[in-house]
Amino acid sequence: MAEKHFKYVILGGGVSAGYAAREFAKQGVKPGELAIISKEAVAPYERPALSKAYLFPEGAARLPGFHVCVGSGGERLLPEWYKEKGIELILSTEIVKADLASKTLISAAGETFKYHILIIATGSTVIRLTDFRVEGADAKNILYLREIDDADKLIDVIKAKKNGKAVIVGGGYIGLELSAVMKINNLDVCMVYPEPWCMPRLFTAGIAAFYEGYYANKGIKIIKGTVAVGFTSDANGEVKEVKLKDGRVLEADIVVVGVGGRPLTTLFKGQVEEEKGGIKTDEFFKTSVPDVYAVGDVATFPLKLYNEIRRVEHVDHARKSAEQAVKAIKASEEGKSVEEYDYLPYFYSRAFDLSWQFYGDNVGETVLFGDNNPASPKAKFGTYWIKDGKVVGAFLEGGTPEENTAIAKVARLQPAVENLDQLTNEGLTFACKI
Repeated sequence: MAEKHFKYVILGGGVSAGYAAREFAKQGVKPGELAIISKEAVAPYERPALSKAYLFPEGAARLPGFHVCVGSGGERLLPEWYKEKGIELILSTEIVKADLASKTLISAAGETFKYHILIIATGSTVIRLTDFRVEGADAKNILYLREIDDADKLIDVIKAKKNGKAVIVGGGYIGLELSAVMKINNLDVCMVYPEPWCMPRLFTAGIAAFYEGYYANKGIKIIKGTVAVGFTSDANGEVKEVKLKDGRVLEADIVVVGVGGRPLTTLFKGQVEEEKGGIKTDEFFKTSVPDVYAVGDVATFPLKLYNEIRRVEHVDHARKSAEQAVKAIKASEEGKSVEEYDYLPYFYSRAFDLSWQFYGDNVGETVLFGDNNPASPKAKFGTYWIKDGKVVGAFLEGGTPEENTAIAKVARLQPAVENLDQLTNEGLTFACKI
């Protein structure tokens, strides 16, 4: 089988790949120089849509509607766009071996791809209950959500189990967003998670109390402090019950598991320096191997604002790190320099008619402000995180674009605050006057 040669190869076809391709096009990449190799069958798309509008019973999002780069208000890059730019989309192709020393990638079908510069944009994969040998976890209708194929399977099962019972295992992003969308599909929804409150990596108990109350008011049952330890299935092999560690048994027609992900770095083990679960990079996303860059979920990079290195799993960083790497690659070729990556951590979510944004770091003491009554017709509340006398993080539910910009500015500037009472009293006003 003939080798294919490219000057630049992006390995992975997710959000980072699409934003990197757009930046390459801006920088004047020549036809035939760039290839994207993806195991998915479609051009890069905005992954967050899969847990939101893609699953709506009416007015559902569908491709080509959410190809990148619409998620950041940019042009939608349809498959034809890549053709026009001379960028080769190599889809439905899984790379099973990467030899960084010889700059060679080999696919499951035995194809060989050679590159001069590689961008690793492999993203994450979901953690599966079968990985932990959970009893009965291989039953039909126990589903996960990462790629568009997963979402299509989920839609088929939702239709087949109309008005049925759905159990969501996990209380993080996927758990909260999918519980909402399952309820919108008129399913009887129960969420199960081991932590004392939902989204514990980000939310305080005060923030979580609002969302748990809101979801309960929507008819979603929440079971905290226990885990799924087994599943039973019917004669067709379809899941029918979820067994919990505390002894309870839940009926289920659909189970969706959202218990986290892990970065896809296996191909590069032993070939590149790793740290904190990811591939270690500098502020330009260069790895320890010459001509190899890593972006998005797989990159452990210097977070300049906090003078430490971190790995960030979020679409905003996937987009921005990809653009930074391409700018750095092109600048290096031209003997120019680019500014260091100076990232402000940003997370957001939308579910039902709720919408929150968070900026900065969630460390230190916290102050809750505003109306966080789950029964309020238009709740608007937030939280500040204060460390060493400075505001280092800010969260806001129900904010306007201007208010969200204000909390981002606070998190970036880290203003000093004399006492916590000031923040409690001023609330959102504190951010808006900075």
